[in-house]
Amino acid sequence: MSENFRTGYLAIIGRPNVGKSTLTNRLVGAKVSITSRKAQTTRHRIHGVLTTGSTQYIFVDTPGFQTTHTNALNRLMNRSVTSSFADVDVILLVIEAGRWGAGEEALLAMLPEGKPVILVINKIDRWEDKGQLLPFITRLSTEHRFAEIVPLSAEKGMGTEALLKTVATYLPVMPPVFDADDITDRSERFLASEILREKLFRNLGEELPYGLAVEIEKFEQEGDLRRIFAAIIVDRPAHKVMVIGKSGERLKRISTDARRDMEKLFGGKVWLETWVKVKAGWADDERALKSLGYD
Repeated sequence: MSENFRTGYLAIIGRPNVGKSTLTNRLVGAKVSITSRKAQTTRHRIHGVLTTGSTQYIFVDTPGFQTTHTNALNRLMNRSVTSSFADVDVILLVIEAGRWGAGEEALLAMLPEGKPVILVINKIDRWEDKGQLLPFITRLSTEHRFAEIVPLSAEKGMGTEALLKTVATYLPVMPPVFDADDITDRSERFLASEILREKLFRNLGEELPYGLAVEIEKFEQEGDLRRIFAAIIVDRPAHKVMVIGKSGERLKRISTDARRDMEKLFGGKVWLETWVKVKAGWADDERALKSLGYD
């Protein structure tokens, strides 16, 4: 290991649906954080780890900061965002190319002084004429004191290597925290619940409100085979019907999609059993949230 090896924690923050989880997965090179077109898909702080020959990056993917909904779940997610600031070396503020408003100003005002803030302008692939972004970048660099501004596309992988090189210069010289082949500090049990929740969001589209969670009731491993028993928690009986679908076809499709992603991530066969439970008001019940792993 080089005497100049660098290791550091980086908070990836931003408004909902700007691509924070997609960026985390792209940088880590594996799916450690779930994604969907729905805002607020990420509900937990996720640590993704990337180790190169000279640097270990520990990415903290946070929930999108919520300013409109105020139930217990959203309060916990906002608390997760703000508490992450004190524990990191660098803050990556992710925005969508061409979009900067009151929400970004409010989030920027919450950031602690003395920590480098790198502005990551995501989704530049959606602009045919990249030159049109220059006035936007110039304005933000003039109005705010960002350590760096890096335009990129997390989805396409454009600019991500430049971001890593830029970030490395701000990390402290210290030995790695994780082993070289680690990609996350989260357990397989947790990752299984997140993968299933992603498939629920992706398959249900706009039909189901956000009153949905996943609880892994049992996780067993026999050699390369993992047996996973998962309860899908919904707020109302009508939501249970939506998840199951006609003759159970929707739940079957969701479970199949989730199982395939789990097998790809875990590198072995998965036997997945799912069912749906109704727990009214769970998203506004702090005791219920704690039992589901929210803190």
